Amino acid sequence: MTLQEEKLLKIILLYGGKSAEHEVSVLSAFSVLQAIYYEYYQVQLVFISKKGEWVKGPLLTEKPESKDILQLTWKGEQASAKEIHPSEIKQEEAIVFPLLHGPNGEDGTIQGFLETIGMPYVGAGVVTSACGMDKIMTKYILQAAGIPQVPYVPVLKHQWKENPKQVFEQCEGSMLYPMFVKPANMGSSVGISKAENREELQHALEEAYQYDTRAVIEQGIEAREIEVAILGNEDVRTTMAGEIVKDVAFYDYNSKYIDNKIEMQIPASVPDEVQVKAQEYAKKAYTMLGGSGLSRCDFFLTSKNELFLNELNTMPGFTQFSMYPSLWEQTGLKYGDLIEELIQLGMNRFEQRQALLMDVTNE
Repeated sequence: MTLQEEKLLKIILLYGGKSAEHEVSVLSAFSVLQAIYYEYYQVQLVFISKKGEWVKGPLLTEKPESKDILQLTWKGEQASAKEIHPSEIKQEEAIVFPLLHGPNGEDGTIQGFLETIGMPYVGAGVVTSACGMDKIMTKYILQAAGIPQVPYVPVLKHQWKENPKQVFEQCEGSMLYPMFVKPANMGSSVGISKAENREELQHALEEAYQYDTRAVIEQGIEAREIEVAILGNEDVRTTMAGEIVKDVAFYDYNSKYIDNKIEMQIPASVPDEVQVKAQEYAKKAYTMLGGSGLSRCDFFLTSKNELFLNELNTMPGFTQFSMYPSLWEQTGLKYGDLIEELIQLGMNRFEQRQALLMDVTNE
């Protein structure tokens, strides 16, 4: 390693993970690797397998030519990487980019671990990550903030098993079909189903409970989907809203990430007052959840221009097809500059927290 390389800040790129969104994380990781400014940073690959193994890969000092670099082998004679204990990622002059989606990635667990070992990292903190990942908690916070959202009913698995009739009656008494059933702690449409009747509602709940013991049932509405990107710590900025242009009623996980059937329109073709209101609600939701670094705020927009906040994603996808970097690109912030700003926000948040802890210690 040269003297110049020793002075570069190291980005520890965590990718993969134990969640159902493992493949999305790998795709996001390669896109980020293509955009990082290697004259300022070197990148240490750390892969988390679907079984939870932590694997240290190569140290990158230039843009990789192929995503094959991310396919690490750590067993057998052909091993190109080595399994490590998670705590071995701790080092000076480094920041972690936890490019992980779903449970065990953006739900506060990794963030709590990084706080414990004292490593700076990109993105939201523990509480924000946990609440943002949990659809039920998000809804409670949005409700307290007075931000409009569609009617919903939270249902725990044991409630469903003990008295399904009561669940049916509660849902049908407060909402109309179609309804959408979602696991409380999943993202990217994993485990989400649309129910047009009671039988489909039953199947949808059974599907959701394969991923979580808590589910939320939402009123289905005829609406467009618009999204706003958020960036910042105390100084929060938002983009104009972009739109997911649909040619079917509902896109599942494969449509979004595997088949690449999603089309985006940036900015969304909506009235100015809707753009302003979406930005206002996004910033308010981000602040209420204690956001830092980044988030993507997703809305439903009806034909009457009624706006309902759907969710706040604290670690949105970073693939070449993803809405979050595309929104900033259209705003004038290039992909590489966006990553640079996220790194600086992560370092600033860490330094601020360390200063507060020192103040408490010295009292």
